[in-house]
Amino acid sequence: MVIRLAPTRGGFLRPFGCGWFIREYLLGNGPEGSRKVDPKRGAPQADINFEYKEALARATARERAERIISNMVVKGADVTEEEAEKIYQRELKRVSRKFTHMRYHSFLMYFGVLKRLEWVEVTKQTEASTMQDNYPSAPERTYYRLTKKGIDSEDELWSNPLFTLYPDIGPSHMKKTE
Repeated sequence: MVIRLAPTRGGFLRPFGCGWFIREYLLGNGPEGSRKVDPKRGAPQADINFEYKEALARATARERAERIISNMVVKGADVTEEEAEKIYQRELKRVSRKFTHMRYHSFLMYFGVLKRLEWVEVTKQTEASTMQDNYPSAPERTYYRLTKKGIDSEDELWSNPLFTLYPDIGPSHMKKTE
């Protein structure tokens, strides 16, 4: 029997994946301590990207703090709640916001796949962008929300939207197990 050694959420380098986060965020669940949004109103891409990066930073800091605290307990130290919080805050400051390897352009490309799958749609909600202070002709911030199709799509499809959009390329990128 072959058991596939891979985490169910997020891959090996991240505690959770981008697709899962976008879906939960736009559903209004406020995943991983992110701000909750109204699912009917949605959110701009820049806000979703920012919340994703911050949620990854919080989850990574929490995992690092748990490892440090676990090692302290194994060595016989009593760790209070206050000490645990200080360790978490210290680790949160140490997490680089660039550690995810997904830059904003990559996030936009990823989001474009979600648009092509018709899992997200533009809402009528827009707002002025900061860029318009200096360049009035710059585009406004556009809000996106989940479509019925996006809400109903299974977790497995959300785990890799690119393979969902192009199912023929999926198997060619998978490692052969024979």
